[in-house]
Amino acid sequence: MNTQPQSAPVTLPSVQARGEWRPRVIGLDLSLTSTGIAGTDWALAARPGKRRSHERLDWLLAAIAVRLHDGADLVVVEGAAYAQGGQAGHHELAGLWWLVTQYLWRQRIPYAVANPHHRTIYATGRANPAQHLPRKERARVAKGMVRSVAVERYGVACEGPGRYDQADATILAAMGLDWLGYPTVPVPDTHRRALEAVQWPDLIPISAN
Repeated sequence: MNTQPQSAPVTLPSVQARGEWRPRVIGLDLSLTSTGIAGTDWALAARPGKRRSHERLDWLLAAIAVRLHDGADLVVVEGAAYAQGGQAGHHELAGLWWLVTQYLWRQRIPYAVANPHHRTIYATGRANPAQHLPRKERARVAKGMVRSVAVERYGVACEGPGRYDQADATILAAMGLDWLGYPTVPVPDTHRRALEAVQWPDLIPISAN
């Protein structure tokens, strides 16, 4: 279900620019313990520490807002993965997702919603790239594979306790740039097919002009 308000499609003026300029796209991998935030060539993890409940949500929203104070042409938000085993705090995570997307809506910042499989396909070409391994190892190995892509393909250093969240956000930002017609590096069609399933906003990417 597309939860974004409907409006007539528009073409971003910035998307039509030429030269070395690129649109400002931000990737958000929302998490209660370590939210990944990334742009074209940078990534960080916002970690609220011991904060809980309303204080934690307020802190995370503020951390995201700081990175968006200059606006953005597009934000790609990862949809909540409620089906993932071991995921705690579903109710609160849903609250964070709605707070963030409500903030984007109020700021008139277009946003897209990509689920974890979209992100992993765009990075590795497969939704479950570690399927050949024992079940208990698949998620960990797949996260490492996505991080390797963020570091090696996009040149973004993803280090420290939040390295996997940084990497996820990096891939989301890359997806948005690609969809707008400004891919930072060539990506095979086997990976780009993930873009077709994303909930994109009512914008007209340069590739459609």
